[in-house]
Amino acid sequence: MGNKSFFTDEEVKRYLRHIDLEGVGPTGQRKLKEASVCVVGAGGLGSPVLLYLAAAGVGRIGIVDGDNVDLSNLQRQVIHTTSSVGSSKAESARTRIAELNPHVLVECYNTFLTPDNAVDILSGYDFVIEATDHFESKYLINDTCAKIGKPYSIGGVQQYRGQTITCVPGSRSYRDIFPDAEDNAGCQSCAVLGILGVVPGVIGTIQATEAIKYILNIGQLLTDRLLIFDAKSMSFNVLRM
Repeated sequence: MGNKSFFTDEEVKRYLRHIDLEGVGPTGQRKLKEASVCVVGAGGLGSPVLLYLAAAGVGRIGIVDGDNVDLSNLQRQVIHTTSSVGSSKAESARTRIAELNPHVLVECYNTFLTPDNAVDILSGYDFVIEATDHFESKYLINDTCAKIGKPYSIGGVQQYRGQTITCVPGSRSYRDIFPDAEDNAGCQSCAVLGILGVVPGVIGTIQATEAIKYILNIGQLLTDRLLIFDAKSMSFNVLRM
């Protein structure tokens, strides 16, 4: 009863399906409310991540993105709307989250993650989600989280495929798969090769699931495993590392 009294009547009704769920319950919902997640990138991957974290009731969410919404983004970046074209992605995402769940505190960083600000930004959160389309950012987040002992998820999408891995202190990291940036030298961006809009939705939803599982301490995380999704064959493969 003590955990339920931690919520308002409106929150109890909002999160009722979680509160009734074995493995979550009022104690788990309180953990979500007291948790914080930083999402780097408010685009194709970041959109479902942010929406589902907010809907789940994660109490504090950080959004790091220095880009503005472009009309070409809307085919896959579902957190944004036509009216937000030209505005800050971070601010656009904050507006949408406020409409979805006003109980969530959103902290916007209208900037790109850099070696100069990465530690300061990421160290203030319980879990980090990499949702960018830049390999430099993936390595930066990997290295920074390893340095400060922070759990994190990394995702990537291209054309009809996507992949993701979760890393916690002591598990294998993104650099264990691709030790050097040169390993990705031949890869081209979605702007060049295109992307099926739903693919980042699938991968981003999995990333949000991993963050929620980590906070609740339930299930098995994608640690030491790389999940690969192929939309054409509708297949999921897991490579053990």
